[in-house]
Amino acid sequence: MAGRHENVYGLHAVRSVLERRPETIVAAKILREPGGKLGELARELTRRGVIVQHVHRAELDRMTEGGVHQGVVAEVRAAPEFTIDAFEALVLERGRALRLLVLDGVEDPRNLGACLRTADAAGIDAVVVPRDHSAKLTAVAMKTATGATETVPVFRAPNLARTLAWLKEAGVWVVGADAEADQTLYAAKLAPPVAMALGGEGRGLSRSLVDRCDTRVTIPMAAPVESLNVAAAAAILVYAARRQRL
Repeated sequence: MAGRHENVYGLHAVRSVLERRPETIVAAKILREPGGKLGELARELTRRGVIVQHVHRAELDRMTEGGVHQGVVAEVRAAPEFTIDAFEALVLERGRALRLLVLDGVEDPRNLGACLRTADAAGIDAVVVPRDHSAKLTAVAMKTATGATETVPVFRAPNLARTLAWLKEAGVWVVGADAEADQTLYAAKLAPPVAMALGGEGRGLSRSLVDRCDTRVTIPMAAPVESLNVAAAAAILVYAARRQRL
């Protein structure tokens, strides 16, 4: 992935990159005659040596395909992928405090970004996704994550089922969200070290992952809704785990 660039847009997302990885910002385009927070960001980018070009709103709209850019788009060198060695080191370092969110087949970048934002807010150590059939950290995902892509590492597992098997061998309790489970998440053990797994949009967890779970839980519904959006389900699950921890 060396040399790959991404467009990051939105005040919060660009500022997060500026604060955490300023050396990766190649250039920025900002609305003409910026004021307020946008003007402050323009001055800070210039102070850091970033080439800032002032453009019309139509160009920013075109670059973001109509996204909510808030007047700024930055070209950023993509962050390196979280390696297997780094992931295993994190698991061992965090030990009994480890909390992971596992996303199986989440292909919508907005859902991935929303899950990252929730994971950041809930104190999740890392998000694990399959290498294939998973959304990439596109500009849309970064915008939805509002900076969480800079703080929550994402590990792309070559084989998600084997990764869960390795986590179990390392003493991590694997919980799968499954609409057909016999117990609710409120009755389940969610204390760390734990990996909480959810399936992608409309499909749920794959059978190979269900078979790797130590326990399966369901989110109780008051109304006959077929299923929750994966980002909403992830928020409910990780905060139920946080509540147990507190």
